[in-house]
Amino acid sequence: MPALALTGGAPVRTQPFPAWPVFPEPDIAALAARLRAGDHSDDDPVIQFEQAFAAAHGARYGIGVNSGTSALELALQALRLERGAEVIVSPITFFASVSAILNAGLVPIFADIDPDTYNIAPAAIQAAVTPRTAAIMTVHFGGVSCDMQPILAIAKRHNLAIVEDVSHAHGATWNHRGLGSIGDAGCFSCGSGKNLSAGGGGVLITNDPLIHERASGYGELNHPRRQRRRELTGAHETRPATDEFFPFSSGNRRLHPVHAVLGLPQLQRLDEQTARRDANGRYLAALLDDLEGVTPRRQDPFATRAANHLFVLRYHAQAFGGLSREVFVKALNAEGIPCQTEYHRPMHQADLFTDPDGELTRVWPRANAAPDVNYAAMKCPNAERACAQEMVTLPTRVTLDTRDGMDQILTAIEKIQSHQSELASYVPDSPSEQSQWSISGR
Repeated sequence: MPALALTGGAPVRTQPFPAWPVFPEPDIAALAARLRAGDHSDDDPVIQFEQAFAAAHGARYGIGVNSGTSALELALQALRLERGAEVIVSPITFFASVSAILNAGLVPIFADIDPDTYNIAPAAIQAAVTPRTAAIMTVHFGGVSCDMQPILAIAKRHNLAIVEDVSHAHGATWNHRGLGSIGDAGCFSCGSGKNLSAGGGGVLITNDPLIHERASGYGELNHPRRQRRRELTGAHETRPATDEFFPFSSGNRRLHPVHAVLGLPQLQRLDEQTARRDANGRYLAALLDDLEGVTPRRQDPFATRAANHLFVLRYHAQAFGGLSREVFVKALNAEGIPCQTEYHRPMHQADLFTDPDGELTRVWPRANAAPDVNYAAMKCPNAERACAQEMVTLPTRVTLDTRDGMDQILTAIEKIQSHQSELASYVPDSPSEQSQWSISGR
């Protein structure tokens, strides 16, 4: 009789992991009330949400926007970097991190990851710095902090700005400081699958009143909300909004009030949820510590709280008799443990960069010049190996479960390893079963 669920046995877990996102009835009632009020409501929940979100992450100012991508673009615009300047970024990220750089008139340069943490490696950042470098974008991948101390030192040494992509890391900390408040600006997505879901939208946070003023100006076409933000910074005292006549090349990127209404109660629950995700992540990592073949990513002491939007595992096929990663993922799913192989190619191998004479020429920001960065020759071996062979991720709802759930994950992996012979000749039924891409958007 087969033991593995994939070959006909009983699964380790039969009940689902916690649902995510969750909008309790009071949240839905508040949303309905806001929809009925329409534009006739005198209160503006967006300002309240912006301020509360910034404070929760240790920043002075917040700006609600329509997506995490818009937050990244506005942050880069607000820095007033020279057009065509270079921004160093990790190749392990969602494409929005990269497209935001291009859309802001800048050039993405990829620096390899640390093979144990899957975050951008400070040594690789230093090696990528050129006279054209103007900024570093730190992607706190999966919700675990980048190694910010050496990154801050590199930025100071070369006079570089830092934009934090925090779309995986709501509520996470570096040395007990909220991620997003450490660099010049922090950018979050509040999409439906994020650790703080407002059903959509995003937030830019900063401690710099000038970045706050500029990002607000670029993001809204003289909306009344911008004047209220200017009052928060004191910018209105030097030049009242009434004296302005479209001083920025603005766009309508503002957050709709319905997302703020949904986000406010989620923000109240974020601290407890992040603490649970962090505690369960640490417990699961300890369980897996002595297991050959599946290694949790390293969480260094400076990552004082992890959001675990993705709990990242490194799969080593040789410890499972050469079993392919795709079949391992399918077997683990069959045991009732949701997992996937995300980020099947690092971003320097995106289709946009494969043809320097094609689509890339339409967005290349250096005036009167063809693309002059050879992305095909760019090598990030750690990121390439992670995408092609190693990376397996558990979704955010998994670490919201109990410790018993974490024990079941270990049991399921050990079961697959013990009965790997059952899968020696297993072939997925269709191409769609061979991989389960679930890219986490901005």
